[in-house]
Amino acid sequence: MNLLKQKWFVVAVMFSLAGCSGGVETTPYAPTGNQYQFMTEYLEPASDVIWRSAGAIITEEGEIDLQPTTDEGWLKVVHAATVVAEGGNLMMMPGLANGESDWNEYAQGMTRAALLAKSAAEAQDADALFSAGGAIYNVCRACHNKYMEQDEFE
Repeated sequence: MNLLKQKWFVVAVMFSLAGCSGGVETTPYAPTGNQYQFMTEYLEPASDVIWRSAGAIITEEGEIDLQPTTDEGWLKVVHAATVVAEGGNLMMMPGLANGESDWNEYAQGMTRAALLAKSAAEAQDADALFSAGGAIYNVCRACHNKYMEQDEFE
């Protein structure tokens, strides 16, 4: 068999083997924990960065503005918002998703809200970040109201 025929033979065998999967699709990923762990170890810490970087705290001594004061501080918020946005996508991953359409709507809403926070942080817009942080909170709260046991809130 000449070299050209050998190459075509190898290509034909590769395509034949690729078709032998039997139609079973495997996913190349798997969650590293359960939903609770995902929320508390991944989403909550990143969301906290956003929430602790927006708004103000009023004390007896006066008002404490929470917005970042350096480019590095704003970048930290950009990174956290990216984590939360991707977290919405991960919530729909087999093993973390619960199969209900509402769950996916909440997950997509989280991604949209986190992308608003990311844009606000990139623009170093404290007011927009505060609004986006509120949107993230509202999505989280609505999802928790539907899917968490009431005693888990306390």
